[in-house]
Amino acid sequence: MTTPPAVFAQFGQTLAFAERALTAVLRQHLAERDTAPETWYVFQLVSSRGPDFSREAMISDLAGSRNLDAASAAELLVRLEAEGLVRGDTHVEMTAQGEELYRGLREHVLAGTARLLGQFDIRDIETTVRTMRAITERAAEERVVAPLGPPASA
Repeated sequence: MTTPPAVFAQFGQTLAFAERALTAVLRQHLAERDTAPETWYVFQLVSSRGPDFSREAMISDLAGSRNLDAASAAELLVRLEAEGLVRGDTHVEMTAQGEELYRGLREHVLAGTARLLGQFDIRDIETTVRTMRAITERAAEERVVAPLGPPASA
């Protein structure tokens, strides 16, 4: 058996600490705009998935987060609809008011991100983004091939 590089053992913990630190920064930026992180996540999903993003898929994606399950994700969408930020029975999209709020939030969050990441070589950031996307895709593929959970009994 080949011994994996030592950096492999550091990867998960380093990623976890980076995620925790970046989440804290994001939450701080959103709090400055009196916005719940879950609202930001809805905006990000709608923005990245486009007009064909189904309500069912939105709820499923949100339910995969640490803070929401399917019921609370559905309640979140109902609340954002009542606030006039999103709409749609079968597909979710932002309203004009939601788009305006999202634009302002995105600019505010991006300014903080630029301050943080601006101190690093852009090529390192690009490599990190490509690597994290590839890891995410491969991990998703492995979950499909070998779903997580207890082994089936014989």
